[in-house]
Amino acid sequence: MYVKGDFMAKKNTAEVLINGKIYTISGYESTAYLHKVATFLNELEEDISKTENYNMLSPDEKQLLKNMNLADVYFKANDAREELEHQVEDKDREIYSLKHDLIDARLEKDKLLQQIKELETKLAEEQKRRIRAVKSTELRKLRKPEQRL
Repeated sequence: MYVKGDFMAKKNTAEVLINGKIYTISGYESTAYLHKVATFLNELEEDISKTENYNMLSPDEKQLLKNMNLADVYFKANDAREELEHQVEDKDREIYSLKHDLIDARLEKDKLLQQIKELETKLAEEQKRRIRAVKSTELRKLRKPEQRL
C-alpha cells in the first residue's frame, strides 16, 4: 500500500490469505481495507483461473493475464469515476443556473408585488374619488329644489 500525504499516520499490518498463502501486508489504510484488497485479489485469481487453458500458461503468462485484468478493472473504474465527475460538474452548473433563475424569479415577483401595491393604491384613490363624486352629486340634488311640471 502506498502513502497518501500524511507521513505521521499509523501504519497498519494484517495477515491475509492470497492464493492459499499467508502474507503479512502493511499500509496506512485500515486492516479491514487490507483484508478487502486481499479478498479482491483472491476473487480475481479465481475468475482468471476459470478461463480456458489457464493451467497451460506459463507463470509469466499467468501473471501478465492477472496484470491485464487488474489494469482493465482500474481503467473501467477510472472511466466510471471521470463520468461521475462530469455528471457532478453538469449538475453543479444546472444548480447554479437554477439558483440564478430563482433569484430572477424572486426579483420579478418583488417587482410584480410592487406593481400590485401601486395599482391597489391607485384603485383605492379612484374609489375614494368616485365616492366623493357621488356624494357631491347627491348634495347638489338636495340643495336644488325639485322642479315639478
